[in-house]
Amino acid sequence: MSGTVTKIDEMTLSGTKDGKISITTVQQPYGPKSESVASIGISLQAGAEEPDWKVHIPKANIDAVISALTEAKKSL
Repeated sequence: MSGTVTKIDEMTLSGTKDGKISITTVQQPYGPKSESVASIGISLQAGAEEPDWKVHIPKANIDAVISALTEAKKSL
């Protein structure tokens, strides 16, 4: 992945000893002229250089993802 990464927030991953959820934005993640994305990373251990899992969400999909996560939360 290339591009400029900007940290937005970081929180404790519930159910882990020292896992983290990190939220960033990434400009040009796939090279020049690629659209910026929001990135959600999951790290199971503190101090990890890269998340164990991450997902990139294009700006056009963020509202729909938030809506779907809100519905998922209701069913938990």
